[in-house]
Amino acid sequence: MMDYREGLAEKGKMKRALAIHDLSGVGKCSLTVAMPILSAAGVECSAMPTAVLSTHTGGFGEVVCQDLTAAMLPFARHWMRERVSFDALYSGYLASHEQLGIVKEVFRLFRGGGASKPLVLVDPVMGDNGRLYSLCTAEMAVKMRELCESADVIVPNLTEAAILLGREYRIPASREEVVELMQALAGLGPRRVVLTGIRFGQDKIGAGCYDADLDWTGFAMQEEVPGHFHGTGDIFASVLLAGLLHGRGLEAAMGIAVDFTAESIRRTVKLGTEPRYGVCFELGLPGLLERILDRPDKK
Repeated sequence: MMDYREGLAEKGKMKRALAIHDLSGVGKCSLTVAMPILSAAGVECSAMPTAVLSTHTGGFGEVVCQDLTAAMLPFARHWMRERVSFDALYSGYLASHEQLGIVKEVFRLFRGGGASKPLVLVDPVMGDNGRLYSLCTAEMAVKMRELCESADVIVPNLTEAAILLGREYRIPASREEVVELMQALAGLGPRRVVLTGIRFGQDKIGAGCYDADLDWTGFAMQEEVPGHFHGTGDIFASVLLAGLLHGRGLEAAMGIAVDFTAESIRRTVKLGTEPRYGVCFELGLPGLLERILDRPDKK
């Protein structure tokens, strides 16, 4: 019998994901993270670039940006005419309420009429550490909640969870509070929630997950490395999606994503890489597919 790893390359066997993100020429985040990670994990990654930037917006001064909002729906309609299909639709940072509305329409287009519906994963990038990002408005927060309502999986941090639920930002003090928060997020519509940036104690950080269909919660933690590291949310969500597309359970996929992200951060510190360039995830790619396929599931 052919090993599944060998069978991945057979015609029609590879999964295809559409990543709807911006593209930064320098500074690893968004598409320059999603595409290599998904590709290394045995997933064909197509791209809908929402904007092209000279660098990401953290630490490089004034950014040159070419907005691609006007091209997004024409991209999608061309693909529809060509009968292109996707196994997953994956959105990240979106720069305006108009883009949020367009992505919701893209989800509708590619979820209708097919024999099987693609998995929709939304990373609702809006803020961190209790604050909205500078370009995120109250109107965008409302639109992001609507987008999350149509998703299968959402991957907010604690700040974004509070925004989506209309709550005051606070750090949960117990696992019970984290579980309640994830269950409330699932009440918005997505059946699976992965909440990032969770801390239990002073030296651990990680993520929690909740599967509403199974009524199952799980956690994955790693040693915290002090500092701010650009692009780690995109790394985490991309590895998570790859795991789900290979049929891993939510907790197993989350655990792989937590471990891979933490290892990438530690490698960056060890190599002395300037943080604004992003973390050194590339050296971990050769073994990523093997880890995804071999890690035992819980749920």
